[in-house]
Amino acid sequence: MTTAPPATESAFAVQVVRRFYELVDRGDAPGLAALFAPDAEYRRPGYGLMTGPEGLLGFYGRDRTIRAGNHTLTTVLADGPTVGVFGEFHGVLHSGEPVDLRFADSFTVRPDGLFATRDTYFFAPLV
Repeated sequence: MTTAPPATESAFAVQVVRRFYELVDRGDAPGLAALFAPDAEYRRPGYGLMTGPEGLLGFYGRDRTIRAGNHTLTTVLADGPTVGVFGEFHGVLHSGEPVDLRFADSFTVRPDGLFATRDTYFFAPLV
């Protein structure tokens, strides 16, 4: 029999994840990259493995096809340090084309508040 993780661990992890999306929507690449541990791994369809803050800065500062937009989190599920998110994104690509899509993310948050992992899933072609 397993026991449920303390509610405070899950609440803390959710708070960190929500902060991440605020920083993304503000376009604060250094701020969001600072939420990732040096050995954190981020997997996203269509891109190679991104590691640590440097990998995130490269993606959000150079490689991301999205220019700007906003995330709406429709469902947030937490089990201790693991957080799953379902949501919608509405924004614009660097080409000026609008983009509207559904996504899912999973995160693992370390006790120090840094991400150990993030995996993104889309219900659309690669963005």
